Amino acid sequence: MDFDFDWKYALVALGKVVVLYHMVIVIAALMTLAERKVSAWMQYRIGPNRVGPWGVLQPLADGVKFIFKEEVLPAGAMPLLFRVAPAIAAVPAMMTMAVIPFSGEIKELNGFLGGRHTFLSMTDLDIGLLYMLSIGGLGVYGIILGGWVSNSKFSLMGGLRASAQMISYELSLILSILSVVALAGSLSLRDIVAAQQGHAWFAVQQPLAFFLFVVAIFAETNRHPFDFAECESELVGGFHTEYSSMKFALYFLGEYTAMIVMSALGTALFLGGHTIPFLPEAHWALGLVAFLAKTSLFLFLFLWVRWSLPRFRFDQLMRLGWKVALPLALFNLIATGARMTFL
Repeated sequence: MDFDFDWKYALVALGKVVVLYHMVIVIAALMTLAERKVSAWMQYRIGPNRVGPWGVLQPLADGVKFIFKEEVLPAGAMPLLFRVAPAIAAVPAMMTMAVIPFSGEIKELNGFLGGRHTFLSMTDLDIGLLYMLSIGGLGVYGIILGGWVSNSKFSLMGGLRASAQMISYELSLILSILSVVALAGSLSLRDIVAAQQGHAWFAVQQPLAFFLFVVAIFAETNRHPFDFAECESELVGGFHTEYSSMKFALYFLGEYTAMIVMSALGTALFLGGHTIPFLPEAHWALGLVAFLAKTSLFLFLFLWVRWSLPRFRFDQLMRLGWKVALPLALFNLIATGARMTFL
C-alpha cells in the first residue's frame, strides 16, 4: 500500500500548531497581568508596575518564581494522582483549541501547497463542536481528583462543589449552543461562522441563548461570581489548597486557558467569528485581528464581572442553574425549532 506523504502540508500544519498553542499560552500568561491591572484600575490602585515597563514582565517573573518554589506532597496523599491531576485539568482545555477557526483562508499558501486550501485553525472537523464539548468536559476529572487525592477535607469539598457546578451548568451550555446549531445546520465551527456572514450575528438572532451561554461559561470556568471551588473564607483555597509550585500554576493555566477557549467559542458561535460586517472578502490577517478583538471583549467581561458582583451562595447557584437557566434553555431550543418549522 503506497503512502503519499505531503511534507509541505505537514510542515504548514506543524507551524500552525506551534504558533497557535504558543499564542494561547502567552495570552493565558498575560491574562494574569490583565486580571491584576483591571482590578487595580477599577479600585483606583496602580497594580503591578515593578517588573519591566508598566509591569508587563510580571507574568514572566511569576513563572520563574513557580519553577523554583518548593513542591510539597501532603501526608496521606496519593503521589501519582496528586501529580497528574493538574495536567488533567489543563490539557483538555488546550486540546479543544484545535477546532477553533481563528481566521479565514490563507490564500498566500495555496501556491506552496499545490492549490490546496489552508485556514488559520489546526483542523476543521465536521463535528468540531461535539469534539470541543466532549474533550472540554474531561477537565472536571482533574478538579475532582485534585480535591480527592490531597487527603484534605477542604480540598475534597472544593472539588465536589466545582464538579457539581460544572456538570449542572454544562446542560444549559449545551442547550444554548444547540439553538445555534439548529440555525446553522452544522456542528462545524467554520460552517457556523460562515452562516453568520452577511447576516445578523447569532447573538442578535438568539439573545436568550447568548445570555445563557455567557452565564454558563462563568460557571464552567469557576469564575466569579461562581467561584465556589475557591471560597477562601470557607474552604481555604478549594481543590488546590494543598498544591504548590508548578502544579499550582498548572491549575491556573487550565483556568485561564478555559477562559480563552470559552471566549473564542462564544466569538465563533455568537459574534460572527473572524467575519467583519460589510467586508466579506477581508484579508485573513484582518480577520484574525477581528477575532482577537471580539475574544478580548469576552475576556474583559470575565474580569469586569469579577470586580463588580458579589459571590452567590452555593444554593443560589444551583437554584439558578436547575430552576432558571435549564428551563429557559429548553424553552429557547423548542421556540427555535418551532420558528424554523412554521415560519
